Amino acid sequence: MASPAVPGPGGDATQVIRLYRSEDKIHPRAVDGFYARWRWAFVALTQLVFYGLPWLSWGERQAVLFDLGARRFYVFGLVLYPQDFVYLTALLMISAFGLFLFTAVAGRLWCGFACPQTVYTEIYMRIEHWFEGDRNARLRLDKSPWNFNKLWRKSGKQFVWIALGLWTGFTFVGYFTPIHTLGREVLALGLGPWESFWVLFYGFATYGNAGYMREQVCKYMCPYARFQSAMFDRDTLIVSYDPVRGEPRGNNALRKKGRNPSERSAEVGDCIDCGLCVQVCPTGIDIRNGLQYECIGCAACIDVCNGVMDKMGTPQGLIRYDTENGLEQRLTRAQRWRRVLRPRVLVYSVVLLVICVALLWSIASRHSFRVNVVRDRASLARLVEDGWIENVYRLQLMNATEAPQRYRIEAEGLPGLKLSQATTVELGPTEARWVAVALRVPPEAAQQLKAGAHPMHWHIRRDGEGGDETVVEKSTFVLPR
Repeated sequence: MASPAVPGPGGDATQVIRLYRSEDKIHPRAVDGFYARWRWAFVALTQLVFYGLPWLSWGERQAVLFDLGARRFYVFGLVLYPQDFVYLTALLMISAFGLFLFTAVAGRLWCGFACPQTVYTEIYMRIEHWFEGDRNARLRLDKSPWNFNKLWRKSGKQFVWIALGLWTGFTFVGYFTPIHTLGREVLALGLGPWESFWVLFYGFATYGNAGYMREQVCKYMCPYARFQSAMFDRDTLIVSYDPVRGEPRGNNALRKKGRNPSERSAEVGDCIDCGLCVQVCPTGIDIRNGLQYECIGCAACIDVCNGVMDKMGTPQGLIRYDTENGLEQRLTRAQRWRRVLRPRVLVYSVVLLVICVALLWSIASRHSFRVNVVRDRASLARLVEDGWIENVYRLQLMNATEAPQRYRIEAEGLPGLKLSQATTVELGPTEARWVAVALRVPPEAAQQLKAGAHPMHWHIRRDGEGGDETVVEKSTFVLPR
């Protein structure tokens, strides 16, 4: 994989500076085609989900809300607590193995079509195109002197960019503060300090990354570009230029539209060296130089090259998704797809499937409430009236539903074990409460048992319209010496 040349110890230091501070801003050319339409479909889908989810209601609350203050995380019908951190771990593992799988099969699909940096860069470039025109028009506008035309186009673009960045920051904060409440606070100019900070911070990050840094994020800041090659092999589909068919390149009269391809000289390739594949590249690379880590796999060069091939009357696919083995061995599409099911792809697929099934099973079988048992360390065991031995515990009950619930606390495991008093607890929707509970063992049972800790079980039963549900928690009862 090609990498940028960095001068040695005795080289020109300005070359290193230019590597990270390019003086030539990249002006990607607009392109239309099969992959461009797919990219915009993903832009629409991801932004519909991101901007739309906070406005969905579920009952009397927001459908997706991460209430950090109350330590409640609402995801449609699920109510999660910090103790459910395992679900976040599973989601991160699914994301990681999904990324590994897609990369092993078809390279940087995530980067080219669904990465937030790519998505927002596409949106910001489209806004720039609306105000300043396509590539050549933008270049002319940048070189022109300041006048009313340039002023209103530049300022209009900046206004929309900033507004979109702030709306993005507002939406982001709306996942943690109810968005209707947040909107009222903004209109009343009563936004809190933390909400203000995160709206501005996230908005500025969107504005800066998508409006100005663009390819710099992909080339120098994103770690994925650096380790992606570890997941590639010779059967990974990547954006590739076919040098056997395209070389030698150059503008030639034999390539004029309408000429029979069979009449062309064997010394003339299909590449007319128009440079459009470089002009549409968001990172400014020339795919004809081979695979480079800067390539994000957006396939813009494929779309524009196919358009040129159509105009020249030559077959499409001079630049295409292909594999190293496919290019070298001239494999057909069917032969390439048969190589997809190779060991690493199968391993990633099996691991991903197992994690997904385990996560779904865990969510489907989870209880509607949580119980934590903590022993009162101030007094492990004490003697009470009539010689009974008493242990005191603290139980945390958490209602994971959005309806009031009633719970009965019982215990078993030792002869004569009973609660000092009947305990029934009522909790409101998503309420959590600590309850002090005392267990006692009669003196005759205590004399038959040895001193020390003895295993026992708590049974917490929920009584409700949905049927009884019981959570069993292990614990110990301590007998003094």
